[in-house]
Amino acid sequence: MEHRKSETDKTKKGGLLSNKMLWLIVGAACFIIIGFIIPTPQSMIEMVKEHGFGKRLIEWNVAGDMAEAAWKLKLVLGMIPMAVIYFATEALPIGLVGILMPVFAYFFHLLPKKMIGKTFAGDAPLFLLGVLAMGVTVIDVGLHKRLATWILGWTKGFVVPILVLCISMSVLGSFISAHAMAAFMAPVMAAVYMGAVSANSKGGTIEHDPELAKLLLFSLCFALNVGGVGSPAAGGRNVIMMGFWSDYNIPMSFGKWMMYGLPLTPVLGLAVAFYMLFIFRKVKTRDLTPGLVAIKEETKKMGKMNYAEKVALGMMVLILVLWIFGGHGLGLGGPALLALVIPVIFGVSDWKKILGGISWDAWFMYCGALTLGALLKESGAALWLAQIFLHGLEKIHCAKGLGLWIGMSSFSGLMTNFMSDAGTTALLGPIAIPMGIMSGVPGEPWAIGLATAFATSFAHFLIVGTPNNAIVYGLGVYPDTGKSMISPIDFVKYGFALFIISLAITWVLGFMILYNVVGFPEGITETAKAVLLSNAH
Repeated sequence: MEHRKSETDKTKKGGLLSNKMLWLIVGAACFIIIGFIIPTPQSMIEMVKEHGFGKRLIEWNVAGDMAEAAWKLKLVLGMIPMAVIYFATEALPIGLVGILMPVFAYFFHLLPKKMIGKTFAGDAPLFLLGVLAMGVTVIDVGLHKRLATWILGWTKGFVVPILVLCISMSVLGSFISAHAMAAFMAPVMAAVYMGAVSANSKGGTIEHDPELAKLLLFSLCFALNVGGVGSPAAGGRNVIMMGFWSDYNIPMSFGKWMMYGLPLTPVLGLAVAFYMLFIFRKVKTRDLTPGLVAIKEETKKMGKMNYAEKVALGMMVLILVLWIFGGHGLGLGGPALLALVIPVIFGVSDWKKILGGISWDAWFMYCGALTLGALLKESGAALWLAQIFLHGLEKIHCAKGLGLWIGMSSFSGLMTNFMSDAGTTALLGPIAIPMGIMSGVPGEPWAIGLATAFATSFAHFLIVGTPNNAIVYGLGVYPDTGKSMISPIDFVKYGFALFIISLAITWVLGFMILYNVVGFPEGITETAKAVLLSNAH
């Protein structure tokens, strides 16, 4: 067995993706070619002039004139392929790639220094830090085993637990913070995995099944991602889109959103389950029952909940309640930081143990993605890309109705793998809504707004796409070795096809069926058009 393992390792080492130096050079070459060799297109100079990006960068002393402002935009565009190549191939440690983003922003003076610093110390980084710390405590006190018993303990076999997991997580992810569920459930998946492979191993030596580990973690992660379409409570991007509609005097109610979005979630959850079961059909451990039974037995041996477990559970419930009812005042970061404070104050975990258990790689990587998102937005790079894409849609006569919805959702879905979902919606909403209104198609701009917001839930194929991905990556470790169960390239390998499947289901079930079955209120297009035209004068 040892011989076979070493042969496998050799095979892995020989792959093209493992040639770190090659990818390091390719990524750097992309940045240099786009940033310094290709001339700045005239359309960039005109765009920064017309939309005020150039004026703002000049006021911030980031650029001296419009041509330099456009060049800074081009530098940001050069960072995208470089970052994607480095994140996907791990040519550099992913945390270090994250740090490269503000390093480039500082040294090329792409934003004011205060703004660059804020991307690493805002609400979102503190939120992720707290969530990763929460995962450490939950595992440390053994609460993840109880959670596994409560959620999956009644299931048996191989297919049923995966189906239950995917459908329940997609629906729950529509109403409860998907990031919180990722933090609670990633250790649960590790516990189920460990129980299953332990029962399958002989002679007291654990025979690992990496395919099973990936199946469980990606099923959890992707099911939580797709839940974002179900209701406005699923995330900030949905609330932002509702705000845009209110600006045009055509507000949408919470219940109405659910009529368009909630029927999609179990179908998308099922699609995740079937896709995962198909992709990972070579899993050796074909029965999760022994793992689930073993965890139930361990939970029984633990007896009643002890003091440490009660504190950890109370902390989770408190943080969740504060996330739901704390409003904008607390944000997500404030409550999440309690996960660093409560375990130490109440003596259930050690401060150094919490710091040692946090995946700093995942944290630095996510902070770097936030810096890149801010650069895309503030420089005008994201808007320039959107204009190029929409101009292409017009050329192929897809500027209204189904063609526009498919095009806009595709672009929105792609962008959300590089920027936050809220940032993507905030950027594309003001472009998409007027296009929808002026197309004159009944139901606009609700139809294009939903299309844009729905697709921001499909950040499947880049590890930086959503906190869910970073959390599952950070907390998904083998309990016996502490090594990560998944790698960043796995998101590209298994996530891209699911990204296309998620979009296709949304196009067919959402745009072609639900839009027609649920329908749109009469007169919303005319009301919105009147507001648009009055603002133009």
